[in-house]
Amino acid sequence: MTDAKWQQKNKGAFDTALHDRDFHLWTQHQIACLQKEQWAEVDVENLVEELADLSRSEQKELGSYLKVLLMHLLKWQYQSERHTKSWTIAIANCRDSIQDCLEDSPSLQRFLEEAGWVAKYYRRARRDAVKETELSADTFPTVCPYTMAQILDSQFWPKTIEC
Repeated sequence: MTDAKWQQKNKGAFDTALHDRDFHLWTQHQIACLQKEQWAEVDVENLVEELADLSRSEQKELGSYLKVLLMHLLKWQYQSERHTKSWTIAIANCRDSIQDCLEDSPSLQRFLEEAGWVAKYYRRARRDAVKETELSADTFPTVCPYTMAQILDSQFWPKTIEC
């Protein structure tokens, strides 16, 4: 039975509790209500919450790619003897994924321009680089040593530093 047929058969069964019982069905119902301009049927409270969560999710996705990219750039710079093809691929993939995020939602660019936001993900990248490399935390700069232009530039590879 299709979602539309099930919805028609169970027309009176929709309420805000559906959001918690069957999220997929709730989303399909909300889409149908919006398309048909059935405003009274729209679960505004949960819809607003879900849209806010979606926005935060995109921001976190961008931050996650940035963190992994920064960690690999640090490893590249401070462990030159261990460069691997997988690091090169991971760096390229993160840059591609960040670009994809920005193409899908250009307004996310503002986060990459926000020093505090970038610093948060750099701190996490530094922490993870320490764990992965087993080098002292003092090895890595406390402040991100790369500009955003460098971070996103597919031609940029940090100069190696021997530890």
